[in-house]
Order: sequence, then C-alpha cells, then structure tokens
Amino acid sequence: MRKRLVAFLLAAVMILSCAACGNKGKTEEEVTLRMAWWGSQTRHDRTVQVIEMYEKAHPNVKIEYEFFSFDDYFTKLKTLVASDNVWDVFQLGGNFPDYMEKIYFLNDFIKDGTIDTKKISDAYLKITQDTAGNQIGLSNGLNTYGIAYDVDMFKAAGVALPTDTWTWDDYADAARKIKAATGHYGTSSFTSSEFNAGCSTYIGQQGSLGQYGFFNLELTGMGFTDPNMLVPYIKMRANLIKEGASPDAAAELEITNIENDFLVTGEAGMTWVAVNQFPTIYDVCEKKGRKLALATLPRVTKNGNAGSNIQSSQMLCVSKDSKHKKEAAEFISWFQNSTECNNVLQGERGIPINEDVRNALIANATAGQKIMYDYVTLVGTFPTPAKVNVLSPAGQDQVVDLYRTYIQQVVTGEITAEQAAKLTYEAAEKLFKK
Repeated sequence: MRKRLVAFLLAAVMILSCAACGNKGKTEEEVTLRMAWWGSQTRHDRTVQVIEMYEKAHPNVKIEYEFFSFDDYFTKLKTLVASDNVWDVFQLGGNFPDYMEKIYFLNDFIKDGTIDTKKISDAYLKITQDTAGNQIGLSNGLNTYGIAYDVDMFKAAGVALPTDTWTWDDYADAARKIKAATGHYGTSSFTSSEFNAGCSTYIGQQGSLGQYGFFNLELTGMGFTDPNMLVPYIKMRANLIKEGASPDAAAELEITNIENDFLVTGEAGMTWVAVNQFPTIYDVCEKKGRKLALATLPRVTKNGNAGSNIQSSQMLCVSKDSKHKKEAAEFISWFQNSTECNNVLQGERGIPINEDVRNALIANATAGQKIMYDYVTLVGTFPTPAKVNVLSPAGQDQVVDLYRTYIQQVVTGEITAEQAAKLTYEAAEKLFKK
C-alpha cells in the first residue's frame, strides 16, 4: 500500500511539472489587425517597412494592410462602412465627420496609458479632437499648405521668385508668364489641395484678422454671408484654365497622386501642396537635376492676412468595427511615439507631434525636409486668429466636387463666375440645413 501511494504521488508530481512546463511556454494570443491608408509610393513603401518592424517586435501581432490612391481609398472605405467591416486602423483627413459613426474615440486609451501622450502637447492633441473634446485619432503630423515651384522655370520665364507676401495677382501673373515663355502650364492644380489652400483660404484672407472663414468656428453654418467674396478667386482660376496656364478638367484627370503632378513631370511651374508632400517631390525632381522651392500661399493684398494656419495632415483612427481595439491603439501609439519607426517614416505624413521624435528628425533632415521644417516654422510666425477651424463639416467632399464642376462651367461659358460663387455658397450652406 505504501509503495502504491509513493508511486501515485510521484506520478502526480510529474503531471503537475509537465503542466507547468506547458504553461511556461504558452505564447500570447495571436492578433490580426487590418490597416489601410492612401498616399504616394514613398508613403506606401515606408509604411510597409514600419509595419514589418512592429510585427518583428510583437510576434503575436499580424498586420494585414492595403493602400490606395486618394479616390480609391474612400471608395473602398464607403463599401466597408456599409458592411460594418472597416479596417481596425485607418487613416482619415479633414473629411472625418463623414465617417464619425465608425470612429472609436481614444479617450480611455489615453487615460489608461495604452496610448502614450507624455511627449505630445495639448495643442497638438486638440487638432484631432471634436468640439466636445473627444480624441478622434492621433495626428500623423503637423501640416499646412504652400505652393511648390520650379526655381529654374521661374528664372527661364524671367519671373521674380515668390516672396512671403506675394499676392494672387502675382501668382496669376507668374503662371501666365511661365506659359508664354516655356509652353508649360504656369501652375498645376492638384485637386485634393486647391479648394482648401485656395478657395477656402481666400475667404479668411479678407477683412480683419479672423473676421471671416469659409465655415464658422462652431461648424454650424457659413463663416461669411456674401458669395461675391469668392468671385475674384473663381475668375482667376477660370481665366488661367482658359488661357492654358492651368490644366483643364481632362488634364486634371491625369493627376492621380502628387508624384505625377505636372510640376513633378516638368510640365508646370507651380502646384499646390500640403507641405508634408514636399520632401517626396523635392527628392524626385532633384534626381532629375531640377530644383524645387516652397512659397507661402499668395494673399489678397501684400499686407493682408496670410490665411495660413498649422493643422493636422491626417490621423490614424481605431474602428468601432475592430475586435482588437486595444491592440489597434497600441500600434497607433507606437506609430506616433517611436523614434525608430519615425526614422523610417521621415515625416512624410507631416511633422511629427511627439517632441522627441520631431527633434530627432530635424537633426538629420534632408534638404527637402529642411525646407518643409523651415516653412512650417515660418507659417507659425504669421499672425493668426485667436480661434481657427481645424475641422471640416460632414459633406465637404461633395461641396468640393461641385465647386470644381462650377469652375469648369465658367471656363466653358455655361455660367458666370458670379453664378459659380453663388452655387458654391449654396452647396456649402446646405450642409447645415436639415
């Protein structure tokens, strides 16, 4: 009996030991996240590289990714919204209100430390918050708009290089002279930037500082009452197209991303850019022996309002459809806060919001990146209103599409610039009428 008891106890110890060994080798739960974004080939390549870095450091996490052109991205996103299957981590810009029903606020993840914000200022968190203070996403970078231009093409056309206080008349004059001297477009029209950088900014440049905005601060209505304030800008845009100094609607269709914009292909002297795009096109053109520079947005008058302000380029959001929201938030935190990650990304989406990351990149900036950093610093010195809109109302994309159609109708003579201004205003005003 005693021998049997000893044998039983030994067997029990062996079983428990084996169980302990099994538990010791147990791995973390495997998680698959889906992620998507839009952008240039440079953005795609760098983002894939950092995803692979993250997977290596977190063996239990697999990230399935997709990337698209701007238009294709939102076509796919709308399909996923309808099927309640939006990517776990997805990129949004100023049109985020259209997708608010699918955004999972990051408030709790920030509060419990899942997302580290110790090196991100409150000011930079606020640029991706809604009016109630909910954290919609984390900004991929600080950004603003500018005019990228070919220095040698300006010189060849005998056009003075832009100053920090050049006007829209100076801009149009430069475009016409470049067209006349070189046969190229004087200015391209990268359509994802022009409405915000031009048409919308034009309103804020009028009157006293902060008197007007395209939309009001509360995003409950328009920020101006007279549609005729848009007429000079619309006339200028339409006239440059009619004169061949800017692409018409058919030519614009050839521009699918910033890397095949007419400025980059050598067929235009200028183009609109969100300045995070500048280092990419600078590098492309430099390899071809061409030199690009970055000019501030033109003003209505030389001493008038700059109309420029620092904003978020895009942001990464967590989807309400995600089954792994915490893991998605952990990835976003790493994406924004890791110096190693951002040494690969190189500020292509905009200047990083994390202080340590930003300082590390500035210290090792390329020529194109240095121009971008210096430009954002310059814009930061311009007088700005005490309060500005950093968000866009739901439906703005449709207004932009209509506005672009009205511009072309002015070109063909179907409507006048005055009618185009009125129609654009009415389309925007409808966003707030229920």
